[in-house]
Amino acid sequence: MKINTAEFIVSNSDVKLCPKELIPEYAFIGRSNVGKSSLINMLTGRNSLAKTSGRPGKTQLINHFKINSNWFLVDLPGYGYARVSKSTKDTFQKFITDYFERREQLVCAFVLIDIRHEAQKIDLEFMNYLGEAQVPFCIIFTKADKISRGKIDAHVAAYRKQMLAGDWEEMPQHFVTSSTEATGRDSVLDYIETVNQGIFDNQGFL
Repeated sequence: MKINTAEFIVSNSDVKLCPKELIPEYAFIGRSNVGKSSLINMLTGRNSLAKTSGRPGKTQLINHFKINSNWFLVDLPGYGYARVSKSTKDTFQKFITDYFERREQLVCAFVLIDIRHEAQKIDLEFMNYLGEAQVPFCIIFTKADKISRGKIDAHVAAYRKQMLAGDWEEMPQHFVTSSTEATGRDSVLDYIETVNQGIFDNQGFL
């Protein structure tokens, strides 16, 4: 997929105020400081579409970006950042779960995971929530340029082992990426293009 246009549409904390257009949405979410903004900028080829920050927890709203005038990229707040107050985290969690459970245009969630670390409980718990809520999702491993190929394979295998040891029959589709080196860009965008094509061939959500 070639990204021709990418424009910011709206930010809000209420799923009822999200765009009404019946076009596919792909939501990006992960632990704070996982490199989400950098990944979004890399995928879209825009250096400042999503705001990057050295301070984790910066994204605190549902952010809609319209891509190629026919699908939305949705930037969601990170989860599990301890320095955000409990009341603030509860608010984030409420509108994040509202989004996942009520947003009919949502086609797929991309759960971002820092590949440098072994399987984290909070990531596994969040993916279990998505499974229980029947939200389709893929995994995007980020920061692949920071460790060796051998460690990448080992950490992906650790996630697969933990998921298969639970309630999963197989590990969801996953992508290994690096925002610095643009690794995985084509694979993620080609996946979105394939899913979109199937939706448009079936006349969308109507």
